[in-house]
Amino acid sequence: MTHQHNKAVFDRRQILRGAAILGAGAAAAACAGPGTVRGGSRGPASQASAPAPIGTAKVSGDLSFAHWRAEDKAVFDKIIGDFAKANPGATVRQDISPSNDYQSTALQKIKGGAIGDAFTAFRGAQFVDMAKAGLFLDLSAQTFADSYLPKMARGGKDVNGRQLGLPYQLVFNMPIFNVDLFEKAGVSETPRDWDGFLDLCERLKGRGVVPLAWPGGEPANAGQLFNSMVMNNQPSDTSCADIESGKANVTDDWFLATLRQYAQLRPYVEPNATGTASEPLQQMFATGKAAMLATGSFHMSPIRKLGAKFPIDLIAPITVAADNAKYVGIHNATFILGVNAASKKQEAALRFLDFLSTPEVASVYANGTGQHLTLTGVEYTNRDLKATEPWLTKNTLLAPRFQFNDLDLRAAVENACTEVLGGKEPEQAAEAAQRIVAQRRRS
Repeated sequence: MTHQHNKAVFDRRQILRGAAILGAGAAAAACAGPGTVRGGSRGPASQASAPAPIGTAKVSGDLSFAHWRAEDKAVFDKIIGDFAKANPGATVRQDISPSNDYQSTALQKIKGGAIGDAFTAFRGAQFVDMAKAGLFLDLSAQTFADSYLPKMARGGKDVNGRQLGLPYQLVFNMPIFNVDLFEKAGVSETPRDWDGFLDLCERLKGRGVVPLAWPGGEPANAGQLFNSMVMNNQPSDTSCADIESGKANVTDDWFLATLRQYAQLRPYVEPNATGTASEPLQQMFATGKAAMLATGSFHMSPIRKLGAKFPIDLIAPITVAADNAKYVGIHNATFILGVNAASKKQEAALRFLDFLSTPEVASVYANGTGQHLTLTGVEYTNRDLKATEPWLTKNTLLAPRFQFNDLDLRAAVENACTEVLGGKEPEQAAEAAQRIVAQRRRS
């Protein structure tokens, strides 16, 4: 990773330094050097099954690369062209499905061999299901795995510590904000506690803008705010997994406290928030009618395409007193790259992943798509990636909503938050969600 910042942009953001003060202590851990992923991931169970490191010989053959990001097709086409030049006789076909379809059908298609010599997986339930189905070739011995930051590569390991996949994208699942509107509202630093966040919302509302645009009608993105709301309230970093396993409940005090804070946000979201999708909110944010968009860094690029010119940064609600805040934000390491264990073109697929993992190629992908990556040595030239690059070294929590492997159970928990923002009493929402959680545990 690089730490070269555009001085004009950096100086402007000096005034919004509150979160940086909270997160400075994590820099060393987040930027640990390469070399610990491969060597530290192989336990006795994986050494026998992990293929030897891919050599340097050129490869050939026609590969299928299965993924869900149609918006990245042009950038991947360029990268694939360069890969073919470096490996004459090698071609890569992108088999792209919409994200919802990919979630529901990719496992069977890849297992059946229809697509996916190389493929991707969502972090969480899909990765777990694919690992259980034996789709992944063990990458534990591959030297290119050492290019990935160890903290970020954990999402591609199975329960035995084998490095089955490599999370490629590093996204921040937390609100983005319009720096200009914050400055006009007299905000000199990002809030360090819950009262400060509510005061921020009140100031923004006083300026005649929607403080927090929230897509409550789109569950996939409505739940992104959940990450920030629970990150410091939860008693442990595994609390969401504990809800699924039965060690914790939706009716526990910490979760009820979170729901009550959701209720306090009601005056600060757009009208009919529980029925709104993210696309109109992107337009609202891009035109300066909303100060924050409660989704994540992955919406910065679409907002630029809508014509937004103002500087954008990241903010997470701190729901506790400043001294009790363990984390300042949320990250997720996803778009997990893997090689099909049943493929007859494994050597070529490994070479393709090796190619994607080089700093030069990764930089092309990052800046072309507006995505931070999990690799070392990436040079960020994209305006928004450079502006938010300091977040790579802050103390952020791996997005807790993806600890849920039962998606119906997760939906029940997150829907309780949506219902409270829509007007339901926190206790009633928690009890209703807990009944569904209990049913899912028994099923």
